[in-house]
Amino acid sequence: MEHAEARTRLLDAAEALFYERGIQAVGMDQVRTASGVSLKRLYQVFPSKSELVLACLERRDRRWRGRLAAYVDEAHGTEGGGERVLAVYDWLYVWFSEPDFRGCAFVNSFGELGAVDPAVADTVRAHKDAFRDYVAGLVRAAGGAASAVGPLVLLAEGAMTAAAISGSPEPARQARGAAAQLLAAA
Repeated sequence: MEHAEARTRLLDAAEALFYERGIQAVGMDQVRTASGVSLKRLYQVFPSKSELVLACLERRDRRWRGRLAAYVDEAHGTEGGGERVLAVYDWLYVWFSEPDFRGCAFVNSFGELGAVDPAVADTVRAHKDAFRDYVAGLVRAAGGAASAVGPLVLLAEGAMTAAAISGSPEPARQARGAAAQLLAAA
């Protein structure tokens, strides 16, 4: 098995297991079994669990932000406007409606490892900073006030947590309504 194939299989298995069960609850042997990659090969590709966790988070960050941007662009083109900002919350509703939604993997990872693994904490912060920068770009393009960015991001982050706890996608709609009011007032 080639290195790239082993890496992909390991990341697929680890990401699914970590998201479903939690990082600390999943051992490397479970990742090996789920991926079909030998334990020796696993440790050749990822010498530590921490390196595997970071690789999962980095890949998830690229995919998550890519899906969000593609949805916003598809829904409202690349022109500016408040509807592009509100499309973020529409996408959150779609994401929260997925059958395997378990909340934000970055918040979950931070909750489990942020205090003991500085690299995980840094990776989570980088993801959240990139999301904030994306929202800031949408707000700028819409001619909105920079002071609206923080509250808009907090609405999205709060919706992620509320949806995970409630098991309902409705917090995205509630956050969208509040975001629309915020944009109208700004």
